[in-house]
Amino acid sequence: MANEQFFVRFWGVRGSLPTPGPSTVEFGGNTPCIEIRCGDRVLVFDAGSGIHPLGDLLWAEGIKRLDLFFTHTHYDHIGGLPFFAPFMSAETQIDIWSGHTEDDDTTTKALVKKFMSPPFFPVPPEIFKAKVGYHDFAPGNQFDLPGRVTIKTIALNHPGGSIGYRVEYGGKSICYITDTEHVPGKPDQKILKLIQDADVVIYDATYCDSDFEKFVGFGHSTWQEGIRLCKSANARKYCIFHHRPSHDDAQMREIEAHAQAMFPDSIVVREGMQIIP
Repeated sequence: MANEQFFVRFWGVRGSLPTPGPSTVEFGGNTPCIEIRCGDRVLVFDAGSGIHPLGDLLWAEGIKRLDLFFTHTHYDHIGGLPFFAPFMSAETQIDIWSGHTEDDDTTTKALVKKFMSPPFFPVPPEIFKAKVGYHDFAPGNQFDLPGRVTIKTIALNHPGGSIGYRVEYGGKSICYITDTEHVPGKPDQKILKLIQDADVVIYDATYCDSDFEKFVGFGHSTWQEGIRLCKSANARKYCIFHHRPSHDDAQMREIEAHAQAMFPDSIVVREGMQIIP
């Protein structure tokens, strides 16, 4: 019988800076990385520090084919890239995708090579043994992957650009919307269209409405704006993501209680959590 599993699993949920330690042990301190399984196909979104334990799992499972999608290439979203174990398997095919850059000459391959070069990193991507494919797309592009997987994309409001994704499989949908700044009172129409009737929405909730004004221009949003968007778009489940480094476990539990009072099917995601649409 064919494998029809569809779920998202969280490996890194913290934004901007890894925050390991006793005050973040419940929700996690690794930076962004999520895994979406569509049947036998493995999709990875972002390569923050959370990609390291994911790589160990995929290595142990013997996964030989996967796709890695960048929202963008700020350090907290790519810092774990060189330590992703599947890159060291000569039997593995890894395709890397990005579409956030506004510079037509800055390709996905060039971005990875620049990051993994002195003075930022000691060894180049040529150290990888896996067969690595690099793919560029424009925001707004839609494409189908083998295995009946559809990927839809939009541009987000973030310094240097960022990409929002919608993954559709088996009649269900998971949306990954992180590193985007909203304009108060003006819902982002591109986001609303992308998440319309979505089963799961993962949204950048770095700040709270009460302190958002202090961080205008930083490129992030609030958990309350995520609720407003999900309600307007008739989304089913709201996942609060990209936790602020200074928010400890107690503060995250408080945010979750407030969010669930406003939108019952809200959750502050934790490392290791798995959600089935």
